[in-house]
Amino acid sequence: MLKKRVKRTLRYTRYIYYRETLVNREEKFWSFLGSFIGIGLIAFWQSFLLKDSDSLFLIGSFGASSVLVFGLIQSPLAQPRNLIGGHLVSAFVGVSVQSLLPEIIWLTAPLAVSLSIIAMQFTKTLHPPGGATALLAVIGSEKIKLLGYYYILFPVLSGALVLLLVALIFNNITPNRKYPVSNNYKKRLKRLFFIRQRN
Repeated sequence: MLKKRVKRTLRYTRYIYYRETLVNREEKFWSFLGSFIGIGLIAFWQSFLLKDSDSLFLIGSFGASSVLVFGLIQSPLAQPRNLIGGHLVSAFVGVSVQSLLPEIIWLTAPLAVSLSIIAMQFTKTLHPPGGATALLAVIGSEKIKLLGYYYILFPVLSGALVLLLVALIFNNITPNRKYPVSNNYKKRLKRLFFIRQRN
């Protein structure tokens, strides 16, 4: 009985993992185009409108966010609440840690990342690139550190909103892509796993 259950669970896990890795040409095209436009808009803003701001608006964690919101749009970690909330919560944690312990990098770097993970878990906004957003508040350039809590608004909130707006457009152009994922989809997945576990 237990052996059958384990085999069934492994079979379902393999199937779900396999399905997640299937990406057709159309999906690849829209993933490329969405991420290109999203990051491109932030870079354009940075290059032409804010030339003297030391690349403050184009932070590395937006690249990782693009992978999620354009390449893995069905992931719970890619949903708008996680994208915006994860970055904001992490930025707040990172700036707070930097303000309290400004010159102890061996302590502030791991503390900012670890506390941001816990904060995202508490607020149900887990978004892996948020860890990089918190870390950048601690290890970033002097201009980033001088922003203080403004770092949360510019570049973090502004960039995350650009990515979200582009994701809402490009992830809903074709009938095969839907973003954000509806609650019905999440309920069906939970029901599927609950039924499978009971059998």
